[in-house]
Amino acid sequence: MSKFWNEITKTIEPYIAGEQPKDKKYIKLNTNENPYPPSEKVLKAIREAASSDLRLYPDPDCDWLRETVAEYYDLNKNQVFVGNGSDEVLALSFLTFFNSDEEIIYPDISYSFYPVYSNLYGLKVRLSKLKKDFSINIQDFLSKNGGVVISNPNAPTGKFLEISSIKRILDYNSEKVVIIDEAYVDFGGESVVNLIKDYPNLLVVQTLSKSRSLAGMRVGLALGQEELIHGLNRIKNSFNSYTIDRIAQVAAVAAFKDEEYFEKCTEKIISTRESAVEKLTGIGFDVVPSKANFIFVSHKEISAETLFIKLREKGILVRYFNKPKINNYLRITIGSEEEMSVLLEKIREIIK
Repeated sequence: MSKFWNEITKTIEPYIAGEQPKDKKYIKLNTNENPYPPSEKVLKAIREAASSDLRLYPDPDCDWLRETVAEYYDLNKNQVFVGNGSDEVLALSFLTFFNSDEEIIYPDISYSFYPVYSNLYGLKVRLSKLKKDFSINIQDFLSKNGGVVISNPNAPTGKFLEISSIKRILDYNSEKVVIIDEAYVDFGGESVVNLIKDYPNLLVVQTLSKSRSLAGMRVGLALGQEELIHGLNRIKNSFNSYTIDRIAQVAAVAAFKDEEYFEKCTEKIISTRESAVEKLTGIGFDVVPSKANFIFVSHKEISAETLFIKLREKGILVRYFNKPKINNYLRITIGSEEEMSVLLEKIREIIK
């Protein structure tokens, strides 16, 4: 600990990202990356953007990308905010909409960056305890609070909250912002973007890292009525006007325009997920129902920690959270069919 750190730096518990091995000898099923590359149209756009224009600053307003996203979702561009990955979008959203003297509420088992942002900004938090089956307790969100954050599908469980339940939360909290984090919604969930026109308190956060294979580009979105987006821009432009570089912007536009490739990849991942669930269930696993590009699993006889260690020894990385209520579960990213076959083969060896 440095004597030069301030009190926040001394006491904050930073987010810990999934392991990113440098030697690439592992099958990586630990960070929810897409097993398939960006489309050829995206790669072509990136090559063309890598020109002498890189000496110039990018468009700070990301107009082309915002117009593309707005057209895709039947919004106008002033209802679209772009940030450096959905993590930055979430960080700016916490800073924009939540007050330090009011309790915000989110599930006790959810994306582990939420408590980091809360602590960083000195926010009060009331945790909603998930039910035994990891479903959200809606009633907890129908009480006085300073704002709501829900990951849907939830991370790390993969469970999806039906839109009818989200509407109840939006209706009750009409004077507070409700953030729906849809990082994984493209893998079988249903987006609430079409509710934006009816709910001025709804902010939808998305990412191009998962379903559009652009984790390395860092592009995130917030979608909402213009008042919310204007607030986000006020904070962003007090922090860093140039959050998205030139290449990332053109790559993101191309990814949204290549709908055929997007649908092909997501369908393949969903099919592989359902096949993996069936096979894992057949060898003694309990699998939480998932609408994400990962599954949350627990074996009836072998501890999650043991499986995590032994899979790593066999060259496969999965995610293990040594936390209450989930310390006997593994989160497994859905890889390619070949990668999932190797995973199942190694798991069977461990079980034997």
